[in-house]
Amino acid sequence: MKKLVALLLLLASAIPGFACSTFLLNKNGQLVFGRNYDWVSGNGILLVNAAGLQKKAFLTSGDQPVSWTSRYGSVTFNQFGKEMPHGGMNEKGLVVELMWLQGTSYPAADKRAALNELQWIQYQLDNCASIEEVLATDKKIRIDRDHAAPLHYLVADASGKAATIEFLDGKTVVHQGSALSAPVLTNSTYQSSVAQLDPATRSNESNNSLDRFTKACQMLQQYQQGNNSTAPVDYAFNILNNVSQAQYTKWSIVYDISNRQIHFITNGNTQRRSISFADLDFQCSSQAKFIDINTSFKGNIAGNLKPLDATQNLLVVRKSVEQSRTHLEITEESIVALGKYFSSIKCK
Repeated sequence: MKKLVALLLLLASAIPGFACSTFLLNKNGQLVFGRNYDWVSGNGILLVNAAGLQKKAFLTSGDQPVSWTSRYGSVTFNQFGKEMPHGGMNEKGLVVELMWLQGTSYPAADKRAALNELQWIQYQLDNCASIEEVLATDKKIRIDRDHAAPLHYLVADASGKAATIEFLDGKTVVHQGSALSAPVLTNSTYQSSVAQLDPATRSNESNNSLDRFTKACQMLQQYQQGNNSTAPVDYAFNILNNVSQAQYTKWSIVYDISNRQIHFITNGNTQRRSISFADLDFQCSSQAKFIDINTSFKGNIAGNLKPLDATQNLLVVRKSVEQSRTHLEITEESIVALGKYFSSIKCK
């Protein structure tokens, strides 16, 4: 079972320079959040998550798991089953996205209840409407450090605030407000990334992560300070294209926070698809709905969502694992356990 918890760790450590890029763009008050997901498998689903669901964190360690009831509905992008998102946005406009960060060291076990590094994202989307609320959860929950993948997160809310959240030397490190000069995050610590923007501290060595950070910052600055007439969502896709990692960039996602819409393209289907929160039902009585992220549809996909059941959830997990076999090992028992976790989530 420990291999199950270590799934993302195996994934990320398998590819040198495992690369993802995120940023928040603010153009005259319109907030747009961009994200590239880079990996060997592009399999995954877009999921509609209801409010009012009772949950207990999925853990295999002896830690006390977090229990909660979701306050807000959300839309997430999942590769390894429901409740284990790589990122998403909730109905209040909160966006949370992960990136790999070598050197991450989560806090040691203490009196706080625990959850894994993927479900931490779902917890925040379920419970928080603002950056302040996300940061306040650190007092009562923590990421289970046993076998956890080393990740850091970029978070943004509907007020235009953003924060990076990292775990270094066993402590939570946050950059926000004046300490967040550029709302961009790749695969280096935020502090080392920002240093790259200063000629006095800039490294002359080639670094994929820092190069992507610098490029995204430059494009954000040019757009926000110039007279570029490109629509914010379109410009966000331009940035993502400029920092893409060729065939490894599987998903490019743009969250239009201001309008509660999500747009995305994938390596498997480069036609832009979108979904609006106004078209979704987040009531707990409605069955969870999903769509294959590589669907052949284009445009608004809200009408093409299908009910998700435990069997389909397991198929999603299995396909993602199979497509990643050259880079990970996970037992059949672990695949089944992750797929079945879906069935433990009930309406309050």
